[in-house]
Amino acid sequence: MTKLGKTLTRHSENNKDEEFKLEDILSLSSIFGIVDRKELLEDAYEKVNHLAYSKTRFNDFVYGKSITTNNPFGLFKANKCRDGLLSTLYFTYKVENNTSADYLDSYFSHANRANNFLRKFVLVGDRYITADSNFILSGEIFLPSLQEQVKITNFLKTVNNNINQLKKKKELLEQYKKGVMQKLFSQKLRFKDDNEEDFAEWDDKILGEITFKAGKKNKDNIKYPIYSINNKEGFIPQADQFDGMDSNKRGYDITLYKLIEKNTFAYNPARINVGSIGYSGKLNNVIVSSLYVCFKTIDIVNDYFLLHFFSSQYFNKSVLANVEGGVRQYLFFENFSRIEIYLPSLPEQTKIANFLSAIDDKISHCALQIEKMEGWKKGLLQQMFV
Repeated sequence: MTKLGKTLTRHSENNKDEEFKLEDILSLSSIFGIVDRKELLEDAYEKVNHLAYSKTRFNDFVYGKSITTNNPFGLFKANKCRDGLLSTLYFTYKVENNTSADYLDSYFSHANRANNFLRKFVLVGDRYITADSNFILSGEIFLPSLQEQVKITNFLKTVNNNINQLKKKKELLEQYKKGVMQKLFSQKLRFKDDNEEDFAEWDDKILGEITFKAGKKNKDNIKYPIYSINNKEGFIPQADQFDGMDSNKRGYDITLYKLIEKNTFAYNPARINVGSIGYSGKLNNVIVSSLYVCFKTIDIVNDYFLLHFFSSQYFNKSVLANVEGGVRQYLFFENFSRIEIYLPSLPEQTKIANFLSAIDDKISHCALQIEKMEGWKKGLLQQMFV
């Protein structure tokens, strides 16, 4: 083990010589590290006394004294951005020749390691931390030779590049799907039938013509599994959304909750902006909030086509045109049933649904790869820096 003070030297230099301007102010992000402040905040630079700010150079090591949920004792990051200025809320350190700034950045990127190290050397207030820069330097870290540090960081850079490539691929797939959906639901892009013939023209419908109410009340007070709906996952156990607690465990009255069967849609209108929709699919006999708009479709509708429509901008605009309420916007079935939709024939619906679902499968596969690789990286960091 090596004292941090043998790898870092405290450095503090104000900007009274005006080497740096207002636009050179940097900030510290728990996700992105040191970045241009304007990327995080749209504040008025003219209100800032940048002459009193501290200078930082590329490859400095920085400690930020702001409190976040994941970093309650502050945050260590290497300056991989550029030379510039930092608020006096930050400590800046020069990295000694026996140490790689990238290695230190990787070493403290594991949240538990940073928290366990820093908790011994700082006092936590309501918003900011009281800390002594030299006291922090008295802590010990695992430090291999400089050659091994470089090998470790180069390996981790390769891992990060692979993760970033997967994230970029996922982002491009999501953008592609969004663009294709705009063309499909505006009918600028049409499919052919199996004989390469045009499908029939789309019918102008309202949702009330192709859906009907579902979800009877749980009057018998049966302790069915309770589910919620969110934008990313659709139906999820309510306990997963509320720290392991659902309405049963909280002792709430669930007799007004609605019973959901297979192949049922449920719309949660209390979400910000346009709400969120879930489709139960094979999920059966669960209950949801009485606020949810629950419905099924008639036999001329492919449910997965409709589910994709519900994630489109056309549906979102229609929701906003039909909501009731103030800050929380509610959509009752009567409002919901008035929403207009252009409905293709069932065979074309199926082709559209299958095409978009195939893109979703690719996006999900990317997300799973990212999750696995990030989990592997987390375990690797834990083992590397014991």
